[in-house]
Amino acid sequence: MSKGTKERAAAKRIVEQQKAAERRRAVTLWTTVAVVAFLLIAGLIGWGVLAGQKNDTANAAVPPGTVDSGTAFAVGDGPVTVDVYEDFMCPICHQFEQQSGATLQQLVAAKKVTVRYHPIAILDDKSNGTRYSTRAAGAVAAAAEEGKFLQYHQVLFDNQPAEGSNGLDSAKLIELGQTAGLGDKFAAAVNDGKYDGWATKVTDESSKRGVVGTPTVLVNGEKLPSPTPDALTSAVG
Repeated sequence: MSKGTKERAAAKRIVEQQKAAERRRAVTLWTTVAVVAFLLIAGLIGWGVLAGQKNDTANAAVPPGTVDSGTAFAVGDGPVTVDVYEDFMCPICHQFEQQSGATLQQLVAAKKVTVRYHPIAILDDKSNGTRYSTRAAGAVAAAAEEGKFLQYHQVLFDNQPAEGSNGLDSAKLIELGQTAGLGDKFAAAVNDGKYDGWATKVTDESSKRGVVGTPTVLVNGEKLPSPTPDALTSAVG
C-alpha cells in the first residue's frame, strides 16, 4: 500500500470516528432532553394532582351541625368535654366502643359530659387502596346530616371489616344505613363521596393537634392514657 493510500485510509477513519462521536453526542443529547421532559411532565402531573387534592380539601363540604371548628359531632350538653378520635377500621376503636361506649352514654344521660366525636381516617393504607376509613367517615357525616350519627356510628362498628381487608363498599355502607333508618339522600351522599373531602380535612386537622393514633380520648383537653370506663368516670368526676 502506497503512502498516499495509507494517509487517505487514516483520514477516512478519523472522519468516521468523528461522525460516530457526533452520533453518540446526538443520542445522548436527545436522551437527556427526553428524560428531562418526562420528569417535567411527571412533576407537573403530580403537582396538579396534589393541588387538586388540596383544593378539594379546602373546598370540602362541611356537614351541618358540626362543632369544634367543623371537625366533630357533639352528643350531650354536659359541662365536661370529652373528645373521641376514632377510625372505623381501627380494631382498638371497636374495642373501646364495646368497653366504654355505654359509659359515655351514661355520662351523657346524666348531663355530665358533651362528647365530641371526630371521625378520622388514618388507616386508609390498610384497605388495599379503597380508602375505607375516609369513605366510612364520610358516610357517618352523611348520617349525621339526617340526625342519625350515633345510630350509624354504632352500625359501622358492629359491622367493622378486618384491618387489611378491602373494607365495605358503597353498596354495603348504604345497606347498613337502611338499618339505621337512612334513605335515598344518604345513599346519594355516600355514592357521591359528598363528605369524603371533609373526612380528609378533619384527619389533617387532628394530625396538627398531635393525634397520632386511635382511639385518642381527651377529657377537657387532657389525654387519657388508657380510656377505660373507670378512667373516664374518674376523669369526668
